Amino acid sequence: MKQSGKKSAINKNRTTGVFVGILVGLFVIVAGIYAVDVFLNKDNIPRGTTVGGVSISNMSKEEARNTLESELADTVAQPVKVIAGVKNTQFDPIAAGVGIDWNATIAGAGEQSWNPITRFKALFQESEAPIVSTVDPAAFGPTLDRMVTELHSEPVSGNLRIDAGKVVVNNTVDGQAVDRAALESEVTEHWLNPEGVTVETSVVPAAISQDTLNELAEGPAAKAVSEPFVVRGDEGAEGTIPVERMGEVVTFPEENGQLRVDVNTEVATEILAAGLEDTETEPTNAKISFSSGSRVVTPEVNGHEINWEQTLASLTESLTGNGERTIDAIYEDTPATFTAADAQAATFDEVMGEFTTGGFSAASGTNIRLTAQMVDGAVVSPGETFSLNNYTGPRGAAQGFVESGIILDGHSDKAVGGGISQFATTLYNAYYFAGLEDITHTPHSYYISRYPAGREATIFDGAIDLQFRNNTPYPVMIKTSADSSSVTVQIMGVDTTSVESINNGRWATTQPTTMRLSGDTCAASTGAPGFTTSDTRIISDLAGNVISRETTTTVYDPSPNVVCS
Repeated sequence: MKQSGKKSAINKNRTTGVFVGILVGLFVIVAGIYAVDVFLNKDNIPRGTTVGGVSISNMSKEEARNTLESELADTVAQPVKVIAGVKNTQFDPIAAGVGIDWNATIAGAGEQSWNPITRFKALFQESEAPIVSTVDPAAFGPTLDRMVTELHSEPVSGNLRIDAGKVVVNNTVDGQAVDRAALESEVTEHWLNPEGVTVETSVVPAAISQDTLNELAEGPAAKAVSEPFVVRGDEGAEGTIPVERMGEVVTFPEENGQLRVDVNTEVATEILAAGLEDTETEPTNAKISFSSGSRVVTPEVNGHEINWEQTLASLTESLTGNGERTIDAIYEDTPATFTAADAQAATFDEVMGEFTTGGFSAASGTNIRLTAQMVDGAVVSPGETFSLNNYTGPRGAAQGFVESGIILDGHSDKAVGGGISQFATTLYNAYYFAGLEDITHTPHSYYISRYPAGREATIFDGAIDLQFRNNTPYPVMIKTSADSSSVTVQIMGVDTTSVESINNGRWATTQPTTMRLSGDTCAASTGAPGFTTSDTRIISDLAGNVISRETTTTVYDPSPNVVCS
């Protein structure tokens, strides 16, 4: 048994020795091959090396140069794509003065590695060696500047709005910029890369960040459209801003590069008032009438109105924050500004403004006198507006008006009620010199010489009106008188102002054309030039201090030469 164990140990040792010997032999062989490879290729380009996608692996420097010059002859003349983030551009290397220093590029490829692992890995993978470029600064500089500009993108700030009850967000887009020095380095090192040159970018942030947009969208905007806003009024009435109309009230305008939350109280009031207007009563001033021959006073009526300023004091918090979405209207009694006592004490002894015109036909005189009789004694309380059309009502044959001259399509014609424009002009000048507020007046289309240029008015039943407002604290009375040759209008009341009228001349003259008409109503006439003029009204107090200065410009068309055939 002892002899058998000894033989087994000897056999085991012998096997181990053989295995070790094989390993040593293989190592010697590999080391020999490695040594031969190092010796034979020590001056060559490292294995796996490429330049511009062309392999120069394990070539001598001369062979590598010849290969690159041959293989890249066409490539160096091709446009080069430059990619930076979301932008790209290209350049012509020849036009940009960019070339290759072949010797320096090959030298830069490095030397064979002595590391056997590195040499082994190089058999299976390639490594792009950077090129060494030659650059003509005079040509390359402008090319770089152009590419920096073309690879730049400006940021676009987003915005948001409420549309039909939905929050709409237009996202922010940050811009990008390219560093010129970094671009130059990347281009000159990698412009032969077949995939183009990739350059790192820096972010150019937008003034309004996406985070800001998201905060507004998820905060105030979301609150605004969460539910309607209701104001409860008297007698169960309600005014409501529905979610669908919330975008009219809540907006997010940009201001100095930032978004702000804007709640338009005026628009909100208009929407809410539509449902509550029947619960309000406006104050009505006392009125005076002399139609019966003596003074008759209609007493004032005080109003009952919503104080919207107080009611909507917390509107912003209610719509875009955590405030109440249903609130109660705050009402207040609003007194009239002209009472029955004021009306009883009112006097109409002073002439505030007065004007007279004449030169009308007999038929026009009939219409003018009738209108003057209708208006005579009309009293306009403080704050009220007088409308000539509303006061007289229709002016037709049924009311006693007759056919007389009018202006139709730029020429003379006839119609029932013609000539009343002369009364309108007379009334206009009377309240002009009384210093009262002109609400609306319409000059004639062409100039009529018996009226002051730029200070006259026409009127047409139901279409063109003449209106003024009594902007004084006292009532005024319209007093009229008319005969066969003239009409006078006076504004009577308490005179507190003096009025000066300044005509500023005529300019921009236009020449008349010829109009050929036929028919029994045609009236031949000689035309007159048109022109532009302006009138300045200066209102002063009785001490001479100027209260207001207003200039009105009027353009008159040329009146045509009318030829009847």
